[in-house]
Amino acid sequence: MKTLLISGSRNVSGQTARALDAVRAGIEDAGGETETVFLPPLDIARCRQCEDDGWGLCLKDGRCVIDDDFAGLLGRLRAADAVVFATPVYYSDLSESLRAFLDRLRRICTRPTHRAGIDGKPALAVCVAGGGGGGAPACCRSIEWVLGNCGFSVCDTVAVRRQNLDVKRTALAAAGAALMENKT
Repeated sequence: MKTLLISGSRNVSGQTARALDAVRAGIEDAGGETETVFLPPLDIARCRQCEDDGWGLCLKDGRCVIDDDFAGLLGRLRAADAVVFATPVYYSDLSESLRAFLDRLRRICTRPTHRAGIDGKPALAVCVAGGGGGGAPACCRSIEWVLGNCGFSVCDTVAVRRQNLDVKRTALAAAGAALMENKT
């Protein structure tokens, strides 16, 4: 089973990366394969609300008119058996890079006929808050809502604080392993 790990963090060795590494270990220990993508270095523009009604080809054809890295990543996401989204928490919400990607994804998934390769796909979300860490639960609610609207089968959302990251790494590995068994 191939799982695509998508990180909204620029820091490849920071707290979000450490949390994602724990999920990866759980997936691989359960016999799954992983591929990791860090969004910040990619060229993924924010939605332009192309036409006067605020829509465009996303609503009509289930694709985006913007020529950047979005379409390639979407193809990899559709080809995967499961997806893990990990984000640092900023202002109780997703990182800007993950928000830009998911905003465009939910627009192309507006019509159920455009959800090929996404509808029912198992997904796990991990929200890692620094600072006081209080924004992680709100971030989890936000990403769960967006992923559900895209058609993913959200197996779990895990709120992590910098203060409990080391303790939660065991739970994150278990969530990764359970994702392979569809038991999360």
